[in-house]
Amino acid sequence: MYKKVILTILILFISPVCFAVDRKDLNIEFFNRFNDDYLFQYVNEAIENNHNAKQATIRVEEYRQGVKSQFANELPSFSVAANYLGIHSPKFNPNLSVSKNAFVLPFIANYEADILLKNRDKTRSAKKSYEMSKFDEQSAYLALITDVATVYTNILEYDKLIEEQEKIVENYNQILNDDNKKIARGVINTTELNNSTSKLKDANITLENLLKQREILLMQFAILIGRSSDGSNNIARDSIDNFEYSAVIPNEIESDVIFSRPDVKRAEAGLEKAKIDIRVARKEFLPRFNITGIWAFNTIAPGSFFSWESSLAALLAGATQDLFTGGRKIANLKYKKAKYEELFEQYKQTDIEAVKEVNTSLCIIKHDTEVENGVNEKLKLEATNLNSADKMLSQGVISKSQYLNSENRYISKDMDLTKAKTQRLVNYYTLYKTVGGKI
Repeated sequence: MYKKVILTILILFISPVCFAVDRKDLNIEFFNRFNDDYLFQYVNEAIENNHNAKQATIRVEEYRQGVKSQFANELPSFSVAANYLGIHSPKFNPNLSVSKNAFVLPFIANYEADILLKNRDKTRSAKKSYEMSKFDEQSAYLALITDVATVYTNILEYDKLIEEQEKIVENYNQILNDDNKKIARGVINTTELNNSTSKLKDANITLENLLKQREILLMQFAILIGRSSDGSNNIARDSIDNFEYSAVIPNEIESDVIFSRPDVKRAEAGLEKAKIDIRVARKEFLPRFNITGIWAFNTIAPGSFFSWESSLAALLAGATQDLFTGGRKIANLKYKKAKYEELFEQYKQTDIEAVKEVNTSLCIIKHDTEVENGVNEKLKLEATNLNSADKMLSQGVISKSQYLNSENRYISKDMDLTKAKTQRLVNYYTLYKTVGGKI
C-alpha cells in the first residue's frame, strides 16, 4: 500500500512536463500518401509551430497540474510557525520562575483521514478533466492539420487555374489583334470587335481574382504553419497534376472507429466525471475526519530550547459534522445530478452527430468522384473537338480565332476538372478529420 502511494507521488511530482501532442494519435502518415514532397513536411511544421494549437497543449498541462494540486489534498500537510509570546502570570510558587518574554516554535501536522474516499474521488474527477483536455487537444490538432492540407491543396488548385487562365488571356489577346486587323480591312463590324475586347477584359478580371485568392491563401497558409505572412510567396509546393492519394479510401467505416473519435471520447469522460461528482456531492453530507498534531518548543519553561523539558506535544483527532448549511449541500447534489443528465443527452447527441458526419463524408466523396468522372468525360470530348479544330485550321477550313476559341473551351473544361479533383481531395481530408485520423 505504502509503495503504491510513494509511486503515485513520484509519478505526479517528479515526472517531466510534457508539452507535445502524441503524433501517433493524429496518424499524420496519412498525408504522406499524396505523392507530394511538401505536404507532410508542412503538416509537421504546423504541429510544431502553430500558436493556436500550442494553446490547447498548454491547456492540457494546466489540467495536469490541477490533478497534482487536488492529489495534494489527500496527503498530510506540515507547517511551522515562529511566534513571540509576551505573558504576565501570578506567582503561585516563588520557586517557579516563568519568563515574561518567550519564543514559541510549533510544528503542526494536519491530515484529513479520507475514510470515505471523498478526496480520492475529487482526484479522480480532476483526472477526468485532464483526460477531457487531452481529447480537446487532439481535436484541435486534427482540425489544424485538416486546415493545413485543405489550404495547401487549394493553393495547388489556384496555381493550375492561374496558369490556364493566363493561356486564355493570351488567346483572347491574339483574337483581339486579329479582329483589329479584320476591322481595318472591313471584314467585321464594331460590335464583334467590342465583344472580343469585352471577353479579354473578363478574362483579365478572372485572372486578377484568381491571383488575389491565391495570395490570400498563401498568407493564411503561412500563419497556419507558424510562419510570417511576409514571405508567403516563397512557400515551396508541387503541382496539382501529380497530387493524388496513393491508397484506397474505404467505402464504409467501422463503428469502433467512429466511437473512438476525440469528441466522443471527451463526452464519455465528461459523463464519467459527472458520475464521480455526484458521488462526491453525496459524501459531503457525511462527517469529516481530521487529525492534527502539534509539537511546540518554547522558552517559557526551564531547560534548553530544543530539550524535552521545553517542548509541548498534542494530538487532536475527531469528526466534524455540519448541522446546517442553508440547503447548500442539497442544492449542490441536485445540481450535479442535473449536470449528469445534461451531459448524458450531450453524449447521445455527439454519438449521433459522429455517425452522421462520417456517413456524410463518405456520401460526398462518392458523389464528387462521380462528378469528377463526368467532368473528365466532357474534357475528353473537348479534346476531340480541339483535335478536329487543329486539323481544320491546318486545312484552312477555319480561322485562327476560331481555333483559339476552341482551345479556350478545352482549357475551361480542364479548369473544371482541376476544381472537381481538388474538391474530391479536400473531401478526403474531411473524412480524415471525421474519423479522428484513423484512416
